[in-house]
Amino acid sequence: MSPPILRPANLVMPDLSTVLAIETAYLAAWPALETIEQQSWKARFSRGYTKRANSIHAFDPADEADAGSRLAELAEAYRARNLRPTFRVNPLTGPAITAELDAQGWDVYEPSLVLFMPEPGKLRAVAAVSQTLPPTDQAWAEAQARMADYSQETQDVFALVRARLPEKAAGILVYDEAQQPVGAALSMIADGIAVYNNVVVDAAARGKGYGRALMHAALNWAVQNGAHRHAIQVLANNERAVPLYKSLGFEEIYGYHYRRAPL
Repeated sequence: MSPPILRPANLVMPDLSTVLAIETAYLAAWPALETIEQQSWKARFSRGYTKRANSIHAFDPADEADAGSRLAELAEAYRARNLRPTFRVNPLTGPAITAELDAQGWDVYEPSLVLFMPEPGKLRAVAAVSQTLPPTDQAWAEAQARMADYSQETQDVFALVRARLPEKAAGILVYDEAQQPVGAALSMIADGIAVYNNVVVDAAARGKGYGRALMHAALNWAVQNGAHRHAIQVLANNERAVPLYKSLGFEEIYGYHYRRAPL
């Protein structure tokens, strides 16, 4: 049996219209290189770079008819592209879909949280030198790739994705006292919701406040560019990031996880 959608015991089930708004914003802000639409389902393909851009997403809990045959059809599309079929399970995923995933033996991995800030918030002090760059900027891309330890292949696919980002998108860098980049993030706005991706701090600089400075700079850019709500996704077991994001004003709103087809 699949686990329940991850959420804290004291958290009520979120309004599905809010979930839909966040999930729609995330897909708009993080475009796939290729998409197959199957009623409300969207199967996304991006040469394996990021789970969100290489998985099936459901956008209507009632859209669960013929789940088995639909999963089989889309699974073949992933295998044809040398990708492992993957489904993102969240509150918009109908129970018949999860039952079929169970029946077909799709395993569960990476339980994660969506954290949400329902108001714009105010501008924050940034306790480090920061810079805002276009997400296509090579200096930003090279710094982010170094800190995230990306292979050249991953960098090449990431460049294709960055070229498709929405108009309101920015790469953020923060620097240490030697003026070396030690933190990078993407801030993007879709439908008034700012989402934050690729947040990374150099391993040697962690625990020194650069993560907070980075997020302050990213949030400031979003507020100044018209965001009225904010969302960020994080692994549920990320013991550094979850407390940081909560201290910034984000609250846990719902959980999700991925399901992978048998090898």
